[in-house]
Amino acid sequence: MNKVKSIRGMHDLLGEDYFIRKKVIKIFEAVSNNFNFKPIDTPIMEFDEIFNRTLGLSSDVVMKEMYTFVDRSNDKLTLRPEGTAGIARAIISNGLTQNIPLKYFYYGPMFRYERPQKGRLRQFTQVGVEVYSRSGIEKDFEVVYLAANFLKSLNILDNIILKINNLGNLEDRNIYKNILKEYYLQHKKKLSKESIIRLEKNPLRILDSKSLEDVEVNRCAPNINEILSKQSKNNFSKLKKILEDFNISFQEDPFLVRGLDYYS
Repeated sequence: MNKVKSIRGMHDLLGEDYFIRKKVIKIFEAVSNNFNFKPIDTPIMEFDEIFNRTLGLSSDVVMKEMYTFVDRSNDKLTLRPEGTAGIARAIISNGLTQNIPLKYFYYGPMFRYERPQKGRLRQFTQVGVEVYSRSGIEKDFEVVYLAANFLKSLNILDNIILKINNLGNLEDRNIYKNILKEYYLQHKKKLSKESIIRLEKNPLRILDSKSLEDVEVNRCAPNINEILSKQSKNNFSKLKKILEDFNISFQEDPFLVRGLDYYS
């Protein structure tokens, strides 16, 4: 008789591991409540366009990592790879845009179709927070401070490095994308196949590439700090000052772009 196996990258959670996860979530809820964030729970499945539209067709998640299928009604559905897109959809669907500012916390299973390796699973539990408000560096700090408090409550903050970068405002990013694209076109023959695809859709993501050929090209890539507007530089300086005032250590990383072109 063949042994009945679970799907690769999807594990059972038993005994002590179950209670450890439960404790982590309980601590996360307590910290989020202290920061006056409200709970939200969205379905684990959404229409495929929810993620295609928000994550971007050029993202690694959309290109390689989504569990997408067609159901009996011929609807194209996707198991959620992350929480933000579904929460944004929920706010619109439930007519909550007039109630901004809004602050939510969530946790639950997420799904990524990637090669399982140490520390990565195809089904995993993720916690997160979302803030919807007028733009302001104070909100960026609030999320970082909440995360620091959560990690401190787990007694792991000292083992973690906070990396930050500044992609400025929309105008800054568009200028930088054009400069990056011009640079990468000059080195197109040296780029990986995946980055050649990214080049047309979102050259920012090439900065985040781990492919050896891309890492080499990125060594001389233009730095966004050279084109940031005065206001964007001031905002970033303000954030760093607040982090220092609250004794939150950080490292600046000009190649940190994952998600920064997605959130605002």
